[in-house]
Amino acid sequence: MRRSYWLTTILCLTVSASAQQATTVRLGFFPNLTHAAALVALERGYFQKELGKVKLEAREFVAGTALNEAFAAGQIDVAYIGPGPAINGFTRGLPMQIVAGASNAGAVLVARSDVKITGVKDLAGKRVAVPSLGNTQDISLRHLLKENGLRSQTDGGNVTVVPVAPADVAAAFASKQIDAALVPEPWGALLETRGGRVVGSEKTIWRGGDYPTTLMIVNTKFAAQNPDLVKAMLRAHLAAVRFVNTSKPAAQTAIARKLKELTGESVDARVLQRALARTEITASFDLDALKEYGELNKEAGYTRTLPDWEKLVNLELLKSLGGR
Repeated sequence: MRRSYWLTTILCLTVSASAQQATTVRLGFFPNLTHAAALVALERGYFQKELGKVKLEAREFVAGTALNEAFAAGQIDVAYIGPGPAINGFTRGLPMQIVAGASNAGAVLVARSDVKITGVKDLAGKRVAVPSLGNTQDISLRHLLKENGLRSQTDGGNVTVVPVAPADVAAAFASKQIDAALVPEPWGALLETRGGRVVGSEKTIWRGGDYPTTLMIVNTKFAAQNPDLVKAMLRAHLAAVRFVNTSKPAAQTAIARKLKELTGESVDARVLQRALARTEITASFDLDALKEYGELNKEAGYTRTLPDWEKLVNLELLKSLGGR
């Protein structure tokens, strides 16, 4: 049965180009450093180069919950997304499959400098921001709270968890609307330059920093009809990952330029260097860590069941292109 499933999946993703129907590839991503591969591939034209005459339509999202809504509406073909929303989307029947990793770690817990918070236990009675309820940082925060004997208000505790777009957290700090935030980079490093204090590093968030933060997914219906386009997007993804890791100054320039275009926020080289030191840009990820994350997702109450991992994850195309 398992062999039959894999043969069917591989055949769907390797049919001849004559089955290709799409004239446009619709890409979803976030304006975060954890999505650096997407930012670089867009800024340097890698996606469009690989797609040739096929048009690329790129659309940014604040968090995975919003991206899943667009995915459910049939508006996204390929996307970068966190493990929490990927697992949630799949268990709710969305036709998605993980085809590569994109980043590991790269999220930190930052507190306002004028609030007495030195660790997770001090979040009791405080307002803590995450990019979106149900997203990867939200799930991580709820697990951190549980480990430290705390709970969110919705779970009967006294920690108020509020959704705030990462690019808006600095303003929310300045107006004292929130006391702390668990944010993806580069927003944590940027908050530090504005007086914020990191009270939870990427390594203390979970698993010593060895966990996937961003994954690359495809719409399985799109992939079955357009296998060559999926390969093209993966080739561009791998090229961007290599560029980030081998041409760091140029990659930082490309990332900063794209973030400025998307968010209006100027992120200087020192901030990006600090943020990149906390973030691994890679096409690989630890499958065991992803499975453990599924348990955290269930613990947080965002899903009742775990996915069939062999159906959710298919790295055959990635491996065929030299990825791991």
